[in-house]
Amino acid sequence: MPLALFALMVSAFGIGTTEFVVSGLLPEIGDDMNVSLSMAGLLISGYALGVVVGGPIATAAGTRLPRKNMLIILMLLFIAGNVLAALAPTYGFLMAGRIISAVCHGAFFGIAAVVAADLVDDSKRSRAISMVFTGLTIANVVGSPLGTWVGQGFGWRATFIMITIIGFISLVGIAALIPKQPRPESTSLRAELSEFKKLQVWLAVAIAGLSIGALFAAYSYIAPILTDVSGFDSSSLTLLLVLFGVGLVIGNLLGGRFADRAQIPTLLVTTALLAVVLVVFTFTAHYKIPAAFTLMLVGGAGFATVPGFMTRAIDKAKGAPTLASAVASSGANLGISIGAYVGGLTIDVELGLTSPIWVGVVMAALALAVTAWAGALDKSERKQSDEPIAKADTPAAVQS
Repeated sequence: MPLALFALMVSAFGIGTTEFVVSGLLPEIGDDMNVSLSMAGLLISGYALGVVVGGPIATAAGTRLPRKNMLIILMLLFIAGNVLAALAPTYGFLMAGRIISAVCHGAFFGIAAVVAADLVDDSKRSRAISMVFTGLTIANVVGSPLGTWVGQGFGWRATFIMITIIGFISLVGIAALIPKQPRPESTSLRAELSEFKKLQVWLAVAIAGLSIGALFAAYSYIAPILTDVSGFDSSSLTLLLVLFGVGLVIGNLLGGRFADRAQIPTLLVTTALLAVVLVVFTFTAHYKIPAAFTLMLVGGAGFATVPGFMTRAIDKAKGAPTLASAVASSGANLGISIGAYVGGLTIDVELGLTSPIWVGVVMAALALAVTAWAGALDKSERKQSDEPIAKADTPAAVQS
């Protein structure tokens, strides 16, 4: 794989760390800012909504800029957001910092996925995209647990200072290693938006939102689930988050490899597996060792969907691959926002700390249904394209 992919991976690591680390610091942030656990959880939903709204807007605004230039601008935005979060005097400023960083997130992964796919042969596109998202998954193995440890030991603000430093390292990596990108071909924004008239593009976005939303409906409240339901000490959270991150890395890499061979079958298997594993987690969450093992499986099944739906969004919107990729990333984060929000509501109405996991089960089942729909449309489209050829080969056609 080209060295440039590793620069994108490091940047994804920094972005993933700032997204995921808040889940492990909700109690500390809530206490310091004097807000409830569900209000602190809105920092996850707010970030996700920032990705949903800001990502496509930033991508569309930078359509005329070379992709490398856009990546550099986005990393500067990422650094600014985390500096604001680290220095935030109030909850409102902290939320603002999160949203600024989120705008970078949505556009970055949209552009980085297209850059990665262009750096390799067509047969390795999903794997190249999975390499970028490996940085996101490693953030769960190293970044998020490290950030949780730093936040618990030195205060949650120290975590955002750490992330800012990672942002500067990422900025240098992009500038030094990403090859010069040509200016995009002159295509009007209206022409790019016309690609979104295709149902298949929106189905890919829906798969992204539902599958990742299912994962994060459970994961957004993983700290209280593991401590209050499973019975772990808060000091064990770092190791447990590492275990979850290992599942993400393995699932992401396997998902990329199999999606290059068979895209829809891979998505069908992974979304079905996610639903099943989440159901299992509602029972194993009450026991320490089974909970830890199931947590890793949840991460693996959830992130195995990512390379498939990202590649699918790019493929189905050939006239606007960067924008489609950004919208798919936004769709995933809309799913995160919905999953985290509805999961928080189930806790607020006293359905229990495991109730968000059931929200995830429903979303995963819907992701499976949408994937089956997309696959059926693929078959129908292939059948329609084959019919004229078949008619031309009939004896009647030859005699005429």
